[in-house]
Amino acid sequence: MARELLARNLGQWISVFLLLLFHVNFGTCFYLPGVAPEDFHKGDLLRVKVNKLSSTKTQLPYSYYSLPYCHPDRIVDSAENLGEVLRGDRIENSPYVFKMREPQMCNVVCRLILDKKSANEFKEKIDDEYRVNMILDNLPLVVPLRRPDHESSLVYLHGFLVGLKGQYAGNKDEKHFVHNHLTFIVKYHRDPVTEMSRIVGFEVKPFSVKHAYEGEWENDTRLTTCDPHAKRLVSGSEPPQEVEDKKEIIFSYDVEFQESNLKWASRWDSYLLMADDQIHWFSIVNSLMIVLFLSGMVAMIMLRTLYRDISKYNQLETQEEAQEESGWKLVHGDVFRPPPNSDLLCVYVGTGVQFFGMILVTMIFAALGFLSPSNRGGLMTAMLLLWVLMGLGGGYSSARLYKMFKGPQWKKIALKTAFMFPASAFSIFFVLNALIWGQKSSGAVPFGTMFALVFLWFGISVPLVFLGGHFGYKMPLAEDPVKTNKIARQIPDQTWYMNPTFSVLIGGVLPFGAVFIELFFILTSIWLHQFYYIFGFLFIVFIILIVTCAEITIVLCYFQLCSEDYRWWWRSYLTSGSSALYLFLYAAFYFFTKLEITKPVSGVLYFGYMLLLSYGFFVLTGTIGFYSCFWFIKLIYSSVKID
Repeated sequence: MARELLARNLGQWISVFLLLLFHVNFGTCFYLPGVAPEDFHKGDLLRVKVNKLSSTKTQLPYSYYSLPYCHPDRIVDSAENLGEVLRGDRIENSPYVFKMREPQMCNVVCRLILDKKSANEFKEKIDDEYRVNMILDNLPLVVPLRRPDHESSLVYLHGFLVGLKGQYAGNKDEKHFVHNHLTFIVKYHRDPVTEMSRIVGFEVKPFSVKHAYEGEWENDTRLTTCDPHAKRLVSGSEPPQEVEDKKEIIFSYDVEFQESNLKWASRWDSYLLMADDQIHWFSIVNSLMIVLFLSGMVAMIMLRTLYRDISKYNQLETQEEAQEESGWKLVHGDVFRPPPNSDLLCVYVGTGVQFFGMILVTMIFAALGFLSPSNRGGLMTAMLLLWVLMGLGGGYSSARLYKMFKGPQWKKIALKTAFMFPASAFSIFFVLNALIWGQKSSGAVPFGTMFALVFLWFGISVPLVFLGGHFGYKMPLAEDPVKTNKIARQIPDQTWYMNPTFSVLIGGVLPFGAVFIELFFILTSIWLHQFYYIFGFLFIVFIILIVTCAEITIVLCYFQLCSEDYRWWWRSYLTSGSSALYLFLYAAFYFFTKLEITKPVSGVLYFGYMLLLSYGFFVLTGTIGFYSCFWFIKLIYSSVKID
């Protein structure tokens, strides 16, 4: 009967999982537009905004006007949300102004004579491969490139390079060339009835061209390298614009308008679907199916073995027969004995619940499309606010566990829960922010934003943790299924494979294996500045992570109890939590194999942020493993008759 029920439940879970997988393609790029569409008449002004200069080699963003680019008469900062500020976005107005559906050719923005300082600034940014980011109608500027393996598909790169390095023919000296001419392509969708247009694409082709003109330079001087009157465009065959002291640079641009059948609501699709090969998706799905299959097999073996154990123990008639048995039943009098450093365990469990709630709600909202990619910084803002609000669950969980350990001072645990993880994370963040500030980067969080973060912590999160702790400690506890002996049982010598260090390290392999492929895409999105919006698939990976953490912890906990070792509290937490160690090692591998970071400060930033990410992953997976093992132990000891 039990086996039939198990088989039926397992079949239902696999059916649900397969159903989710078949809907992945619909969920991965589903999103709500996030902002209301703006309609433009022919001739309406289109104002281009400039964003930060970004580089994958340094990971240090700078404001657009940190380089001596052409600027409007008055530079106006746009209001950024909390997530944008933390990402280093600095959005400002620009001298680039278009008119809807009115092409422009060879518009001169400004003329600049470089001095030694400005020339060195341009050279430094070109060496570090900085890219210029712009925005039009809330769409980021992209450079379309054809993929070498698929000529029909395009890859979109964020922004255009400040410049390039190269050599003149017959000369071995390497020179720096700046992209001073931009050909903008604005794609629009026109309503045939109202003749109103909506912007659905914003692309650019950058050129480096040494502009020429006749006579002395004046405001109305006509260029000979590109001329709207003669219909002459910049083609790329002209001599490039070199960056050197005392060199003259003329910045110019063209604007092309292309009508598109793409509707406004789907304008992000080309950005989000840019580099996903179907065969790559099959590889990921295959890996996840293998992990699920292994987890299902482990669960079946465990339930079958336990069913036999429980039946056998319940058939023992005399105390003498029970004494002759060995296994997990013998430690029933010690299995609920409080562990050493129980206060610290309560704090970590509460923090893990806070993390779990934040990630779960964020995943659900993102998978349903509420965190639109058009809302820059929205994801980070949502995660911060959810972390603050989930302090209620964190305080409740830590205080409830503390009460189970017969602790008398729940306020002390609530205080530690409210401060331990946030304080360590904030300390690392503060040091990294000081390093960014020392580099004069726009990624440095200003004082006002730092104050807002502290207010969220002290003003909202801490009170919510205490409120949750109050209710958690006040709620009555369920009685333990077995009583704890006054004298602790002696633990026999353990075999080598039950050594705590070995079993803990082995336990983290499977949870890491469930996420490491998706981890590659997440790291690529963060550190190589690529679009990432496949939250439907990520949500399924998160579910599989929960299942694998739970099952591997239960299996190893069962083996531990069968070896008559009842010290499961901390080991259950560390077993699945050790996957964070593999995550950090993979991050180090990714750093040396995929990134080209050369500056020491940038390396410190990378490993500092990845340490924070790994710490959070440890708390999350450890808590999942702990609660799974806790439920399992309560279940098995309530299923046997204890004399």
